[in-house]
Amino acid sequence: MLRLVNERDRTSSKAARAAADIAESQLPQADRDAEHMQGHWVLARLGKRVLRPGGEQLTRRMLAHAPLAGERVVEFAPGLGRTTRLILAAGPSGYVGVDRDEQVVDIIGPLAASVGGSCVRADAADTGLPDGSADVVVGEAMLTMQSERGKRAIIGEAHRILRPGGLYAVHEMGLAPDDLDDAVKDAIRRDLARAIRVNARPLTAAEWRDLLESEGFEVVWTGTEPMALLRMRRNLADEGVPGVLRIMRNVLTHPDLRARVMQMRRVFNTYGDALTGIAFVVRRRE
Repeated sequence: MLRLVNERDRTSSKAARAAADIAESQLPQADRDAEHMQGHWVLARLGKRVLRPGGEQLTRRMLAHAPLAGERVVEFAPGLGRTTRLILAAGPSGYVGVDRDEQVVDIIGPLAASVGGSCVRADAADTGLPDGSADVVVGEAMLTMQSERGKRAIIGEAHRILRPGGLYAVHEMGLAPDDLDDAVKDAIRRDLARAIRVNARPLTAAEWRDLLESEGFEVVWTGTEPMALLRMRRNLADEGVPGVLRIMRNVLTHPDLRARVMQMRRVFNTYGDALTGIAFVVRRRE
């Protein structure tokens, strides 16, 4: 057991070091000023490399319920490649990343190529991949940013490219509890959109489940973690001490980015436990 834990820690440390090596000019939206940059890329500019609502812990829990070894894996919106490295370390038989951002394709392409895979520039709602060509589809922190129509288009595309019985693993932002007042939901979505410059529309656990089931999936597993993206304990767990020191240095030396982070932090703190990280593993029905 100790050997397995140490190996996992070494893998995580290697991934963190590799992700930290991404140059600022390689990041998506590097040509935008801080005021007009989407929130997750603001955090990336500051040196944050785990950009998932429930942190790497929820990602690992999710992937543990979606076996990857020997499977054909497609990853939607792989971002900076932190989850990509976890997927590749599991030994899939094939890997394809899909992202519409050319800079992300440039980051993920060499990683994928190291195991004979690839990363294609395409929209997750229209990948161009063949029907039934994947055993597992992974998508994180992307459905939240879509309208209901956009969410359904992406989920429908995952259904199309999966073989019958294939698994779709998603990690998104959630709202809690399930009976949260509609007025509070609207306020959260409005304030999130202003803070992160994306029209974010998180759902309750019941709403996520209903959406996935209505698109031809059955739920295999679900889990949650606090939405602690900007809290110190979460960042120490996700980024390590060197990563946190890098982020703190950049926050202190970039007042324009710091202002955006403080705006996001106020929204996250205002809504507290109403915001969560939530993940599902669902199976395509036959």
